[in-house]
Amino acid sequence: MDFDFSDDQEQLRDAVRKWVDKGYDFDRRRAIVAAGGFDRAAYGEMAELGLTGLYVSEDNGGMGMGPTEAMVTMEELGRGIVLEPLTQTLICSATLQTHAPAALQATWLPRMAAGEAIVVLAQQERGARYQLNRCATQATESGGTWTVSGTKSVVAIGDQADAFVVPANVNGQIALFLVERSASGVSTQAYGTQDGSRAAEVVLNKAPAQLITLNGLTALEEVVDIGIACTCAEAVGVMDKTLAITVDYMNTRKQFGVNIASFQALRHRVADMKMQLELGRSMSYYASLKLHAPADERRRALARAKYQLGVSMRFIGQQAVQLHGGIAVTDEYIASHYFKKLTQLDMTFGDTLHQLGEVSARMQETAGVFA
Repeated sequence: MDFDFSDDQEQLRDAVRKWVDKGYDFDRRRAIVAAGGFDRAAYGEMAELGLTGLYVSEDNGGMGMGPTEAMVTMEELGRGIVLEPLTQTLICSATLQTHAPAALQATWLPRMAAGEAIVVLAQQERGARYQLNRCATQATESGGTWTVSGTKSVVAIGDQADAFVVPANVNGQIALFLVERSASGVSTQAYGTQDGSRAAEVVLNKAPAQLITLNGLTALEEVVDIGIACTCAEAVGVMDKTLAITVDYMNTRKQFGVNIASFQALRHRVADMKMQLELGRSMSYYASLKLHAPADERRRALARAKYQLGVSMRFIGQQAVQLHGGIAVTDEYIASHYFKKLTQLDMTFGDTLHQLGEVSARMQETAGVFA
């Protein structure tokens, strides 16, 4: 298998990296955090690069690209710990394009690709514990019109998004709906998250909704798997930059008159960090390559990938703090923000313990040393 990136993919990586380095520096990020954790102008700049239309077909004004291009993009955004939730745009545009009726696609996909509308997934509920089949939100139909009632938690930029993709129960099975934030019966309560970004509680009280698909659990599993692949790629970028910051610090920090990078014990720690980074990178590639596999194979692969990324993120984050010392947990120093981002990514779309359970539950009879 050829793991080399194409010229177009490398050009995409270079364009995103240049924007992150020049247009989204640490000072700008700090200002965005202080202003609430989301900046429409920065999101618009990503749209100008075509990033919001990566998964949207060319017929709907997008770039018609796939998982590899998304992986390349999310790695570079991870290096800059970009706050604007491009992952949400990618997963929702993929869901609408794959499962929504043509009229719904025509209404939303061109606007999403252009960055004019933001649609995010409103899936998490209190007590669900990452279980996709646990959904208390209810949907009812009357005279051909759907309404949705329920509460969704930790919805990315929930008070700023234009619409939500909402799982809800219909006669005992999960369906997916699109609910506009401006619709009657929708209320939001925003708050900051650990990494400085923005989320909200979204309360739906008989809110008008448009049906995406009645086969909602299958579609939701696809959505979450795309989200896991994007999260893994973003984590690789965050870990890569965290390691680079740590090495740079060790090459300048002196103890006993010499740079601490010369201490053999500390060099061994850096080598272990590099090993965990490459393990995470390989599993991120694995996750993106498996997105088009059959559902059972895809779900197993994405659980394995997210588990390994969780292990790698925790190790690299903790080692970075240890190698820096106390400065690494101060808000003024950039490393603390990378550590917080790694902590939050570990809990996104299922934490390490949850994914270990998923791997175990999906293990086949041929797995293990007796295969």
